Amino acid sequence: MAFEPQENDIAIVGVAQTAAHARFDGPEVVLIMECVNRLLGDAGIERDDVGFTIAGSCDYLSGMPFAFVSNVDGMGAWPPVYESHVEMDGAWALFEAWLRLQMGDIDVAMVVGSGKSSPCNAREVFHLQADPYVVAPLGLDPDALAGIQARALIDAGKATEADIADVVARSRAAAAANPNAQVAGSVSIDELLAAPYDMAPLRAHDVSPKADGAAALLIARRDRARELTDNPVWITGLDHRIESHHAGLRDLTDSESTRLAAAGAGVADGAVDVAELHTTHAHEEIILRAALGLGDDTQINPSGGPLAGDPVMATGLTRIIEVAKRIAAGDASRGVAHAASGAALQQNLVCVLQEGA
Repeated sequence: MAFEPQENDIAIVGVAQTAAHARFDGPEVVLIMECVNRLLGDAGIERDDVGFTIAGSCDYLSGMPFAFVSNVDGMGAWPPVYESHVEMDGAWALFEAWLRLQMGDIDVAMVVGSGKSSPCNAREVFHLQADPYVVAPLGLDPDALAGIQARALIDAGKATEADIADVVARSRAAAAANPNAQVAGSVSIDELLAAPYDMAPLRAHDVSPKADGAAALLIARRDRARELTDNPVWITGLDHRIESHHAGLRDLTDSESTRLAAAGAGVADGAVDVAELHTTHAHEEIILRAALGLGDDTQINPSGGPLAGDPVMATGLTRIIEVAKRIAAGDASRGVAHAASGAALQQNLVCVLQEGA
């Protein structure tokens, strides 16, 4: 049965994204502008029709304090806009915009996620998310912690190296149909297992290729959503939870924060046709499937997922866009999008999307 939206329900009414560029020669603001111009053009509205604008990005990627301020130019800062920012993936910007619209005084919001990873070494940047006293000084970066997590998963009997390679093979094959993918193509599990280790038991292909890119979407309250599109995609649940940044205080073979967010968002309230998961390391799909309670009848990362292209700070928002596109096109009726932040799946956001009237 189709979802019947109430007055305060919010829908995605437009989406846009750039390709995942291994290196984009222009500034980040150009990536944002590409998305925003397409988004507003497709919706047939002007910038001053948007009541709230919010972006997610990371100044550490460019190494410039308050770099996010210049990105506002790409969203259209004149006349002055009601704007906010989160130093997080754009999926968390969506969470704030979703809450903001429920206040009822405005009816349209724009959400942007963007990042340029090519100027920096992400492994040197994101180890700063770790405990500043014990872990960060060691330089224990997210890829190293992912290797530890994958080893724990294998030692617990919950996965094998072949299972991890299967995730990569499926992602690469699915990405062949995604024009925005950075890496795609058919590769066998045996070929993948023959590659040398990077952070054992992980190999280089088990880690998402960092990219430059941006993504954006428009959300609107019920009545305005119906005016803007014939195929609104309703956000029926949205929740996020966080765990300790001390990896030793967590069971790395499980994701309790994902499980809690899934319960809060209502994942189990209906069948899940498609799921896009923020898997920056291949073994994470195995953990997330279990935490979300996804069965074999759910299509996982049909876009190829982050293993086919990881535009940092837009990757989680892109997962939501990919699910929304499939529902709007009629290829799915209900889906789940997941975003993650922090090493070893420390913080997780779950968004349930559904078709409706």
